[in-house]
Amino acid sequence: MAEEKGADPAGLEGRLSDRSARIGVVGLGYVGLPLALAAAEAGYAVLGFDTDPDKVARLEAGESYLGHVPAAAVARVRASGRFAATADFDRLVEAEVIAICVPTPLGRHREPDLSFVEGTARQIAKRLRRGQLVILESTTYPGTTREILRPILEGTGLRSGEDFFLAYSPEREDPGNVDFSTSRIPRLVGGDGDRARDLACAFYARFVDQVVPVSSPEVAEAAKLTENIFRAVNIALVNELKLVFQRMGIDIFEVIEAASTKPFGYMPFWPGPGLGGHCIPIDPFYLTWRAREFGVATRFIELAGEVNRMMPAYVVARLAEALDRRFRKGLNGARILLLGVAYKKNVDDTRESPAFAIWERLRERGAEVAYHDPHVPVIPKTRAHAPLAGTASVPLTPGNLAGFDAVLIVTDHDAVDYRLLREHAPLVVDTRGRGRALGGGFVPA
Repeated sequence: MAEEKGADPAGLEGRLSDRSARIGVVGLGYVGLPLALAAAEAGYAVLGFDTDPDKVARLEAGESYLGHVPAAAVARVRASGRFAATADFDRLVEAEVIAICVPTPLGRHREPDLSFVEGTARQIAKRLRRGQLVILESTTYPGTTREILRPILEGTGLRSGEDFFLAYSPEREDPGNVDFSTSRIPRLVGGDGDRARDLACAFYARFVDQVVPVSSPEVAEAAKLTENIFRAVNIALVNELKLVFQRMGIDIFEVIEAASTKPFGYMPFWPGPGLGGHCIPIDPFYLTWRAREFGVATRFIELAGEVNRMMPAYVVARLAEALDRRFRKGLNGARILLLGVAYKKNVDDTRESPAFAIWERLRERGAEVAYHDPHVPVIPKTRAHAPLAGTASVPLTPGNLAGFDAVLIVTDHDAVDYRLLREHAPLVVDTRGRGRALGGGFVPA
């Protein structure tokens, strides 16, 4: 393929504009599936790729395996003929645009794990053809697109900007947020050259309300990290303030509500039992790792990480204190019900949930632990917490509640009857301030 030169960006731009270009989306999870559905709804023919045969089979049957993605949306694009799912990566050759939406986790020593991105790049390289546009959406450190992805693709002999086009557009999905769907969230786009940027913008403009071009992939990569570092640092701040104000007998939630009445110069963030989700607990460490290559210390970011990581231990200590005060009882032998294992309310996403860190600490101290979560009937397989996989949610009934020594609110789902907790649980320890709406009765943690 190396002798084929002179890809036609004008022709591809035309097919993107009239939606005749075929789109490939690699990775059909929390990022890739919403992207694939949005593109299909806009009129593109979309081919989704995933290594999980169960996901592929369910999507082909018009089903959804994500709680916040309606099955009706999948069935609709399947019936239209504009969406199909496959595990056959040889079909990548059919796509003119390939979006990479695979995980970017951390390794054992909190170093970036780009194995999924690199593996996907190698799969694409085997089928890369002249004129294709490849877009990385996975969150990563500045430099990944051009320093990691491009060399793998150029190993074919084809050249970025001449034979194929390469861009970076960070995902900004917020599962469960009904106000901001994929199409309503502005898109940052940085290209390996102006032609790649313009082609990627032309693609997203067909189904995203606002597309924001930036000067390079590195700017877009850095912007995504900045967004989540901002959140991580501010959450760490309010978590630390919670520790201080609780010692003073002051309600941190009332403090934040009061501060929020200032119409300028303040933005509310809320404390909790620790960070969860794929972004905020992970993304800051992509930058701290990269910064070390340049001899820069990221003390502020790393301190925020330390504060947030210690919150599960703090919550367990508060629970132990509450048990001792209420029943003169320790955690050893206590029966504890965790309310919520999803990382945030009203979703079924358990990635990096602080509930698992709390659960393990409780078991280490001899507690018997169960959970209730209306959105997570069975705990899925996870690399970090494999022994918990398959554990089923306990029904929330008066009889069951009375059988536990304490209920610990980890995730404050709206579907839970909190009055039932107050009336039938011997002790409720609340990390989310949910009991405030009931006029009290829960022990804050």
